[in-house]
Amino acid sequence: VQLQASGGGLVQPGGSLTLSCKTSGIDLRNSWLYWIRQAPGKGLEVVSQIVPGGGGTVYADSMKGRLTASRDNGKSTLYLHVRGLRPEDTALYYCSTDPNGSTRGQGTLVTVSS
Repeated sequence: VQLQASGGGLVQPGGSLTLSCKTSGIDLRNSWLYWIRQAPGKGLEVVSQIVPGGGGTVYADSMKGRLTASRDNGKSTLYLHVRGLRPEDTALYYCSTDPNGSTRGQGTLVTVSS
């Protein structure tokens, strides 16, 4: 199992980004999938949970209304579109197959600053 996030960068407040997570060794259709972030000096926070079997997506209250998570099974890739970015969204963003992030690979840094 491998997951690698990409697509981060420096964004001004109010801006948007689409993060990608390339996976291998995972059946995306039948797996619980998570986007997790870690802000500087803080612990891991699950921001998005994709439920297998068409069960929908759950978003963290801290980012609700500003996230859209999706997956492309054919490309073995997850996506997280983030809009209305705030300075407090600055963090390393990871994808994982569990909420503790034990399978997370390399994260991608999102920095929100003017």
